[in-house]
Amino acid sequence: MSTAFAHPVTVWIVGATLGLLLLAAAVIGLLSATGRASPALQRELWLRLGSWCILLPLMLGPVLLGRVWTIGAVTLLGLACLREYDRATGLFREYLIVGVVVLGILLVNFAALDHWYGFFVALWPLTVGVIAIASLPLDRPSGYVQRTALGIFAFMLFGAGLAHLGYMANDPGYRPIVLLLLTAVALNDVAAFTFGKLIGGRKLLPATSPNKTLSGALGALVTTSVVVALLAGAIFADTPMGHPALLLLFGAIVSIAGQCGDLMLSSIKRDLGIKDMGVLLPGHGGVLDRFNSLLLVAPAAFHFIGYYVGFGLAGPTRLITGGG
Repeated sequence: MSTAFAHPVTVWIVGATLGLLLLAAAVIGLLSATGRASPALQRELWLRLGSWCILLPLMLGPVLLGRVWTIGAVTLLGLACLREYDRATGLFREYLIVGVVVLGILLVNFAALDHWYGFFVALWPLTVGVIAIASLPLDRPSGYVQRTALGIFAFMLFGAGLAHLGYMANDPGYRPIVLLLLTAVALNDVAAFTFGKLIGGRKLLPATSPNKTLSGALGALVTTSVVVALLAGAIFADTPMGHPALLLLFGAIVSIAGQCGDLMLSSIKRDLGIKDMGVLLPGHGGVLDRFNSLLLVAPAAFHFIGYYVGFGLAGPTRLITGGG
């Protein structure tokens, strides 16, 4: 476990997370004791805090435990997101396509576990091709475009996209990077909500997400960009990514991709006419409601960092299949 906390950024993030949980509990307790919050609000706040007390160990624990745990957790997260998506969109009725998507998610995460980048990226077009032909033997052309598109969209988000987060664990110094991304997307959401409430003003995309404001989006962009740049500066010091301009650009990419992931899910829910994708997490909705930002942040961050620094380039590859 000493290795898990070898990097100071890892210590900072875990310490700050625990501190914020204790502070939130104290604030909610004070609001409850003084009667400054209605019973309904108190219940919602305690539910949200309780969910975070469960979520955070599930998020941080696998990253601290090691590479295999991290990739395993990402795999389970992808399958959990797929389950909610299937039920919300009706894709669960298309057994063949869902089966291919599940297999694709398992294979792309296996490729990450094997540290086999060639297979990892080859699975994206190959799985899409198999999804496109999966339902042809049923001789049911009606609805073909819809079910195929839903399947491809699901795999690219919950398989190919999200698996980038797990692939990062092949780098010996992955822990502070992955923890930074996990906490940055949460900070992005909190900053957007806070600035939106404090400043208000013009709605960002009223038909897509009526509660989001332009001030909230800009506030989140500035806050997340600066915080990510500062922490990433400690991670990537003395590397090609250590330039302040690149660090700020990296922070902006994380913020923009996170907000777009949230808006993307809002568009899906508006199109389907539902409020939440699930009810598993009290105060948050479903798993997909909570982790939607990572679907776009993971691949964006992976390829930005990969271009300048890379992931696990000096380590052995094909750890399971024995090719390298």
